[in-house]
Amino acid sequence: MNIDVVIDIARETLLVIIKTSAPMLLVSLIVGLIISIFQTITSIQEQTLTFVPKLLAIFLVIMLTGSWVFKTIVDFTYELFSNFGTYIK
Repeated sequence: MNIDVVIDIARETLLVIIKTSAPMLLVSLIVGLIISIFQTITSIQEQTLTFVPKLLAIFLVIMLTGSWVFKTIVDFTYELFSNFGTYIK
């Protein structure tokens, strides 16, 4: 296994990580921004106010995209293990 193969595997791994975590991170960012705007408008300075809505939104996104995330990770792992013979040359 040469350095190009290692770099390709690392690049694919990072792309899978970014692709599978993006829905949860984007929803958390959007909910946090909406709550921050609401806090600014109403002058409520409670730090724990964003926790519960973010948590609920992330759970909802996990319920909606969980099968796709799991399938993406399983496909990547299957591809990685099925090419194991070529990696050890």
